[in-house]
Amino acid sequence: MNRRLLVILALLAVAFAVLTGVAVKRGVLAPRPETAAVGGPFQLVDQTGRKVDQSVLKGKWSAVFFGFTYCPDACPTTLFALGQAEQLLGPKADDFQTVFISVDPARDTPAKVAEYLATDAFPKRSLGLTGTADEVAAAARAYRVYFQKAGEGEAYNVDHSTITYLMSPKGRFVCVIPYNTPPEQIAAKVKAAMAKGPGAESC
Repeated sequence: MNRRLLVILALLAVAFAVLTGVAVKRGVLAPRPETAAVGGPFQLVDQTGRKVDQSVLKGKWSAVFFGFTYCPDACPTTLFALGQAEQLLGPKADDFQTVFISVDPARDTPAKVAEYLATDAFPKRSLGLTGTADEVAAAARAYRVYFQKAGEGEAYNVDHSTITYLMSPKGRFVCVIPYNTPPEQIAAKVKAAMAKGPGAESC
């Protein structure tokens, strides 16, 4: 390869780099933000025994939390905070629901889940879901939730993820509500998402 050809190739490379830089700066080639892969189809039953799917998330802002009724700490703490946040939403609470999905299908029958969610301090607008072991596992995979039985006998525990997912009225992921987030901050996140509308991608 002669010297002249090398110079031409070098100039072409520089020109390409400059044009690509301009295109990215102007947003022409800027990568589109990826939607978080959280949520998806599921088949479960609610606390009345009715078969439901992911369509129960449509039409309302949903705080989706995976837990179990025998949970000693994270679950009641989270549901109490969501209950307080629900009150802080005022009239906007009519467009908000808490969706509790059990990761302990062996013990959490629909009746047990219904009894648990009837606790006064928990959200009044709540939906409790359970199902077979396979159905629960599939829902957990869709939401990237970890859970694992710990211990033996009737008093076993279940280790599980403790975050809550805020989903839009379109059933799409909006943001994460970390464990131990104060009720005031939860309500603020929900209100911020509501202000952006059903297409919100953050809160």
